[in-house]
This record gives sequence, C-alpha cells and structure tokens, in this order.
Amino acid sequence: MSEKSREPEILLFGKWSFKDVKVDDPGLVRYINLKPVFIPHSGGRHEHQRFKKSEVNIVERLVNQLMRPGKNAGKKAKAIQIVKNAFEIIHLKTGENPIQVLVRAIQNAAPCEDTTRISYGGIIYHVAVDVSPQRRVDLALRWIAEGARKAAFSNIKTIDECLADEIILAANRDSKSYAVAKRNEQERIALASR
Repeated sequence: MSEKSREPEILLFGKWSFKDVKVDDPGLVRYINLKPVFIPHSGGRHEHQRFKKSEVNIVERLVNQLMRPGKNAGKKAKAIQIVKNAFEIIHLKTGENPIQVLVRAIQNAAPCEDTTRISYGGIIYHVAVDVSPQRRVDLALRWIAEGARKAAFSNIKTIDECLADEIILAANRDSKSYAVAKRNEQERIALASR
C-alpha cells in the first residue's frame, strides 16, 4: 500500500469533501478556489496583495461576506458556525454535497453584464460592459450573504436557515432567490442600455 493512499482526506468541518466538486462555468474556474481545508479560516493572508482573494477558499469567502454589517464585523467564529449549520441544512434538504450546491449557486448568481457611465461632451451615457470573472464571483457572494441577512431580519427563521434557503434557491436558479433576482435586474438594465 502506497504512502499517498493512507493519507487522510481533508474534509470541510470534518464532513464535506472537495474531491468531486466541479465548476461548470469555464470563466469562473480560476476564481472559485476549491483547495481542501478543515476550517475556512486563513487569517487574512491574502490581504494587501492584488487579486490574491481568488486563492482564498470559496467557503471562507462566503464566511467573510457574512461578517459584513456593523455589529457582526470581525466575529468570524460566529460566521463559520452559521455556514456550518447552513451546510447541514442544505445537505438535509437536497441530499447533495453542500459545497457543490454553493458553487452552483455562485455560478447562477454571477452577473455577466453591467453598465458603466461614459460622458461625451458633458452628456452622460450608460453603456453595457462585460463583468470580469473576479467581480462576478464577488457580486454573487455579496448578494447571497445580503439575501440571507435581509430574509433573517425581523423573522422567526435563523440566519442559518435563511442562508441555506438562499443558496438552494440560487443553485436552482429560482427567481425567488435575492441573488438571482439581483443578477436578472442588473442584466436587464445592461441589455436596455446597449
């Protein structure tokens, strides 16, 4: 028996394997990092280096997005626990690997077109532009976290359940998902300003 085969597999939270997770969108393959980790916490080693965030595990990037608003800022242990519970709920509801469901949700929530302002002689025009893959992933993660936060606000449901629901809806490209609705709206505006 070789030395490699005896090495234990690295599982996220000791449960979920990164082995069979696939990114179907060829544009996002380099920007969705699926390097195996036990706990999604790198200690911010990607900071202060341009484009280094694409080397941070995708689950950790979701955790970082959950730490956004004022009173939750910096509480990473709390954010990790939320994601862990959400992954359990996703597995119970879908029977799939929650990492694969998250990757599918990001692909479905990532916008392809946006608008930018261009001024000609004092007149401002809105012009449709393609979105870079890095920004597509950033926006998808932001909208998923934002949708979960808005759903949990003044609601009986916990943030864990709301995050799980948001990820499942986005993975199924359901228009009830906040992230997918935002993507559709952004692309509709871009189409109108072509």
